Amino acid sequence: MSVSFIPEVLDYFEELMIILYEKGYFSLEDSAQKYVIDLVSDIKVNLPIRSHKPAPIYFERYGKNMKYAGFKKNKRTTWYAFFNTYKDENTGENIYLVRYIANNHTVAQHL
Repeated sequence: MSVSFIPEVLDYFEELMIILYEKGYFSLEDSAQKYVIDLVSDIKVNLPIRSHKPAPIYFERYGKNMKYAGFKKNKRTTWYAFFNTYKDENTGENIYLVRYIANNHTVAQHL
């Protein structure tokens, strides 16, 4: 099993580090970076074993027939990874391609 991210999601993670620091969610840049690195790691390690649901139609703007899984990072924030799964024809390996990432503060009303 492998977990990959489309370039737009990787760009978002880079922006997220800056946003979290500049908006005062973290007082140190290193803390904001660690939070995002931990989030990415959590998704890479746990997405294949995490329970998931079909993504609502609202999210089809990011990809068709996606599923999503939640990653709780603290009492108030859960991140959602929206993804498709594919099977590598050569190896038979399952590939999880993350197409969109958002948290409950921005997308809860659509889930």
